[in-house]
Amino acid sequence: MDQFLWILLPVLVAAGTAILVYFLMEARAEVSIAKERENLAAAKALLAAHETGLEDKIKAAEETAHRKAFDQFLMDFRVEERHYMRESKSHFINRKSMIMQERLYFRNIPLSNWVEHEMPLEEGSDLKLNAAEASVFSARALSDQTKHAPKFLPQ
Repeated sequence: MDQFLWILLPVLVAAGTAILVYFLMEARAEVSIAKERENLAAAKALLAAHETGLEDKIKAAEETAHRKAFDQFLMDFRVEERHYMRESKSHFINRKSMIMQERLYFRNIPLSNWVEHEMPLEEGSDLKLNAAEASVFSARALSDQTKHAPKFLPQ
């Protein structure tokens, strides 16, 4: 029996060592897997942050492009003006008036007919001030028209 113990003892020690090595390697593998999962989670978080940043940048670039395109579109509108003096003489009244005509263009395409304004003049009045105030297509006149009902002058 003594010989049997000497043969079995190394086998039992080897089996115990094998079990101990197995559990140690299992623990090291779990630690390694945990580190890899942590790196993967950090990479996914970085990728998600980068993705949302790209979406914001793309949206901002699209808005900028739309704004520039709209500004360029509005720059293609222009107003052509011409004015002349009309003097109407009757028996008792000598009346002077300035006739201002305006037309709205998109590039070289007319969008409206000539809009004519007749402004009676008195001695010493400022022609440029009256012409600017009577403009139909100025920004001030357009904002006034949105507040009030449009007023059309007969041609």
